[in-house]
Amino acid sequence: MLAIHPVILCGGSGTRLWPVSRKVCPKPFLPLLSEETLFEQAVRRVAGDDRFAPPMVVAGADHADLVTAQLSGTPGARLVIEPMAKNTAPAIALAAALLPEDAVMLVCPSDHHIADSTAFRAAALAAAALAREDYLVSFGIAADRPETGYGYLRRGAPLAGGYVIRQFVEKPDLARAQEYLASGEYSWNGGIFAFRAGHLLAELAAHRPQMAGLVAAAVAGGRGEGARFHPAPEPFARIDGDSIDYAVMENTARAAMVPAEMGWSDIGNWAALADALAGGADAQGNVVRGSVDLAQCRDVLATTDGPRISAVGLEGVCIIVSGDEVLVTTREGAQAVGKLPGATNQ
Repeated sequence: MLAIHPVILCGGSGTRLWPVSRKVCPKPFLPLLSEETLFEQAVRRVAGDDRFAPPMVVAGADHADLVTAQLSGTPGARLVIEPMAKNTAPAIALAAALLPEDAVMLVCPSDHHIADSTAFRAAALAAAALAREDYLVSFGIAADRPETGYGYLRRGAPLAGGYVIRQFVEKPDLARAQEYLASGEYSWNGGIFAFRAGHLLAELAAHRPQMAGLVAAAVAGGRGEGARFHPAPEPFARIDGDSIDYAVMENTARAAMVPAEMGWSDIGNWAALADALAGGADAQGNVVRGSVDLAQCRDVLATTDGPRISAVGLEGVCIIVSGDEVLVTTREGAQAVGKLPGATNQ
């Protein structure tokens, strides 16, 4: 059986986990959960397993050296350097155009946390089998709470190892999220995909012909530089960026999903990071890093790389000290951190 080709998407503006995450070194390249960065974990998740080919990484020029350093000489790894950010559809199409038509590509964000790598690989194998039958496959993440920050996939008819996607659902309000959870028909859309490269490009040409043509031109006019590939910037600049969900997945008649229960989190804000670190919490649910003193506090995340944090009587709060910046937010407010002036005006 042909190996599965991991395609790891790197990027980010360093806003949602500001001030630790910055534009020059955003979330994928930070050791948020262990000594390894989220990007290093994404690479290692498919390393040393002959069912997976060496990874292809798609990233911007600003982060190319970070990627190369953290690949640590991963044998056979390739880096595609986007001339500018155009969302996920063009990035994935670049990778598809550089792979053989029959290659099955496993598209993974570089900044997600997956606690159970064995379950991840099992889902990847099931997704690859469907992709070889020319399904466009999403990972459907097992929903364990009525989350309003994610899109949802509604399961349809069963397939071998998965399901037809009956419906794509945008981020719901709380009442609808509770209904989705209670019905048992919905999974979170985790942004992980499997495609046959040639079929993905054919679907893109059917639904976004201009994008497909410009990606093809960018690859045809691109240049290799060792393990790096530089697409031609002029045609790529003319692409109207779009996500793979809007450009292809919500338009194709061949959308499928594989269920995945693998301890997934997109680490999308400080509250999500606190949840991912909950295994190291104290008896009151507090998670601390650095010089921190808490008294009569519950469910507090406090992390500092320098000055002491002292807090009394707080609940459900995140306190972050990084360099000369201090952030204090409730868990509910954590989704708005990326809109703060300090985050947006880096």
